[in-house]
Amino acid sequence: MSGAYSRGPVSGPMRRDAEWLGLAAAPTFAIMALLTGVLGGGTMAMTCGVEPSFLGGMVPMYLLMSGFHSAAWLKLVANRRSRARLPR
Repeated sequence: MSGAYSRGPVSGPMRRDAEWLGLAAAPTFAIMALLTGVLGGGTMAMTCGVEPSFLGGMVPMYLLMSGFHSAAWLKLVANRRSRARLPR
């Protein structure tokens, strides 16, 4: 095997950067869903002959992506709660 996966586990600054990138995904998609919902669908909505439903389009897709990427936030909250319960 060659490439980045052949060197073993990632540690140090690369791991920290990957964790921050994972935390940035969910709020980014939530903001994109909000902006798309408030500002409208843009050119795609204008090209459709029939009014698009709420179930199709970019807003539900961004909300789903935000939900799928929320695992990093759930993991962060769970780790902090478990550390708070440990006796000192």
